[in-house]
Amino acid sequence: MLPKENAKRGLKLLAEAGMRKINFAGGEPFLYPAFLGELVRYCKEDLRLESVSIVTNGSLVKEKWLETYAKHLDIMAVSCDSFNESTNMLIGRGKGTHLETFVNLSQLCRKHNVKFKVNTVVCRYNFDEDMNAGIEQVAPFRWKCFQVLVVPGENDSSATLRNAQRFVISDEDYRSFCEKHEHQKSFVPESNAVMKSSYLILDEYMRFLNKGVKEATKSILEVGVPAAMDNVYWDDESFARRGGEYDWQKEEKKEDPSLDF
Repeated sequence: MLPKENAKRGLKLLAEAGMRKINFAGGEPFLYPAFLGELVRYCKEDLRLESVSIVTNGSLVKEKWLETYAKHLDIMAVSCDSFNESTNMLIGRGKGTHLETFVNLSQLCRKHNVKFKVNTVVCRYNFDEDMNAGIEQVAPFRWKCFQVLVVPGENDSSATLRNAQRFVISDEDYRSFCEKHEHQKSFVPESNAVMKSSYLILDEYMRFLNKGVKEATKSILEVGVPAAMDNVYWDDESFARRGGEYDWQKEEKKEDPSLDF
């Protein structure tokens, strides 16, 4: 992980190059809560980005963190692949308490005025599940449903850190899941066809990743953003098709005029 000042320098370079929104993901960002909190604050207050968001599995999020940093955060996206706890455990999501944590986080986000988003990876173990009732209970503003994606060299075999082959489903299986849930107002499907290369992703060294296409770029701390971007394969048409721009800013809470003395 980069020192904090180097991370801030990289974020400043991105903002100067035109970045409007940033999403902190992992791994699990909340393994380093103080570091994460300071970068969230910096992006919103110093760089004045339109939107700052985090993707988390939720297991390490504490209300004390939200009490300190929620005012700088627009969106928290929490992973939930099933409303059946045994399915979550089969997938590798927690040890039997993930749903309790997930529902609690949905409530904490509302309490602290953070937009609540749900990320679901549709795979062999959940593609035939009806998640409508659970989604209606937590009522996210956005529910992203990704078709499980195998990336060569990253999660495609026993030789890689993760092996996603046992999770793979057919396009038909994915369409079946989508048809079951597409009436949900928050539902946003993301198949393999639109997911690949439609994100601009930097690793912990501030290098743009070219997942499944070619090697990572040089760090923007070394060559700058324009030079690094010259070596990025980014599919802007797929970005548009998946709804890459949306209502990503939270509404600020209005002060109660009756409390103005």
